[in-house]
Amino acid sequence: MELRDRVAVVTGGASGIGKAMALRFAAEGARRVVVVDLNAEGAEAVAEEIGRDAAAGVACDVADETQLSEVLGRFGPVDVFCANAGIGTGQGLDAPDEVWDQILAVNVRAHVIAARLLVPQWVERGEGYFVATASAAGVLSQIGDAPYSVTKHAAVAFAEWLSITYGDRGVRVSCLCPMGVRTPLLMGGLGMEGGEGVGARVVQASGNLLEPDDVAGDVVDAMREERFLILPHPEVLKFMQNKTGDYERWLAGMRKLQAHITGAG
Repeated sequence: MELRDRVAVVTGGASGIGKAMALRFAAEGARRVVVVDLNAEGAEAVAEEIGRDAAAGVACDVADETQLSEVLGRFGPVDVFCANAGIGTGQGLDAPDEVWDQILAVNVRAHVIAARLLVPQWVERGEGYFVATASAAGVLSQIGDAPYSVTKHAAVAFAEWLSITYGDRGVRVSCLCPMGVRTPLLMGGLGMEGGEGVGARVVQASGNLLEPDDVAGDVVDAMREERFLILPHPEVLKFMQNKTGDYERWLAGMRKLQAHITGAG
């Protein structure tokens, strides 16, 4: 998949990885980049930076099928969809039902809604590209944030299912699973005191913090290769191998890391 002359939609595009992908897609020659975010001003600012002849900024709740359908209908046919919008909670068993409902809607259901709207069109056309932003938490875990860990696992699982089910019918799927990236989500977590900041501090301690631009470049490279798993932090593959090679040892190591970060034990 080359991005030149393509129409790409990037959700969560007002900042962080989403903004970086939108800018990079435009630099690669995309015909139009649709920057989608709850933050209307932020989305419009990114579109303005790209140039109004090649981009549009749109306010949209990606977990609302009616809103997303209107966006896709307005700017389609869409060649590339990046399901990048995501949230964290910094909570565990104390997370109330409404928090679970919200993060499931944004981190998982929004992916399902987008695929429901786009995949039939792509199958009919014989091509289309779905990029799911998950996290290393989706193939490993996220200490300090149960809802984030669970929903990112689900995002990976759904991306896998899409690839298995439609990969031989022209639908390409990539799943982005970075560790620490200098985004508002992570940096905000590092500023939190107590338990709510544990997850961010674990991420910071686990590897280098990358810039969003670097991650966007990895996404473009993976799309050219039509590669499913995108690991901007190569060490994540080793962590995955450690996990599947000896689950008990991996769990013990995660508990040790948790104790180190929290000062417990």
